[in-house]
Amino acid sequence: MSDQNTIVDSDMTFAEAVFGSPAPVSIIDTLSLVDVVYYSFDSVRHAGQIVACAELEDDLYEIFAFLEDIRFPVGKAIPIAAYSWNDDASMADNNASSFNFRFIANTGKLSLHALGRAFDLNPVQNPVIYSAGLVAPPGARYNPSASGALSEHSPVVREFLKRGWRWGGHFDEPKDYHHFEKP
Repeated sequence: MSDQNTIVDSDMTFAEAVFGSPAPVSIIDTLSLVDVVYYSFDSVRHAGQIVACAELEDDLYEIFAFLEDIRFPVGKAIPIAAYSWNDDASMADNNASSFNFRFIANTGKLSLHALGRAFDLNPVQNPVIYSAGLVAPPGARYNPSASGALSEHSPVVREFLKRGWRWGGHFDEPKDYHHFEKP
């Protein structure tokens, strides 16, 4: 996966990558640790990891190969266990992630992240924007032409869509530009 010119952002075992999650064993047993490589905003090749539903492992390998081929910058890819399962801290650090046993913000409904069936990419460049104007992560600004940003015409968005994923930029409320999901 990596060579001496690759910066390793994450090199956890599966046990480390799910340690401390409140998810039931029945969900943990459906997950896989996906080793990925990508170019980050420093234009250097990085190695990271995504914990996701095992059924989506091939999609993520292929999407990350595509991201690497087109040199689309990825902030980092580190399992959220490294952030003590704090989604806000992960987003603020511009971390790409999938599995995080949690509820949809301000609801009692489990997020597809709780099942490893959602994926967030570059939240700083692609924030969540609520109708009242609140932006998450704080300080992020959406500029669809910025490096690492996603838009309707982005080849990255098209790559996810052709594989049957939904993009949060298509949601009515909130606009969740970093979010992809495949129920």
